[in-house]
Amino acid sequence: QVQLVESGGGLVQTGGSLRLSCVASGKILEINNMSWYRQAPGKPREFVATITRDYSTNYRDSVKGRFTISRDTLKNTVYLQMDSLQPEDTAVYYCYTPNLRTTSGSVGPYWGQGTQVTVSS
Repeated sequence: QVQLVESGGGLVQTGGSLRLSCVASGKILEINNMSWYRQAPGKPREFVATITRDYSTNYRDSVKGRFTISRDTLKNTVYLQMDSLQPEDTAVYYCYTPNLRTTSGSVGPYWGQGTQVTVSS
């Protein structure tokens, strides 16, 4: 069974940094795109960043220049380095992949359980 597990969230002051990690576990052969989304209280979930299997990246405008997405394909892990954090970055951050290839075939989508990021002013 495939699982995505995030870690690295916490409380940080404005201007601080955090690094989120998301590990995909299971009988995984290949993962294409891996992404981060976030959801603030009372707001819809929104896209943050994505990275393809060939390491192409894309970001929402408000995090460009502050956040960096990366991945370790051998470890089935995606990271989100968040610098210059602002109170408006406060949200639950979710890891997401639309599909991946396992020993049983192509499956997905999958979401992680989320990790809380709180930025104090």
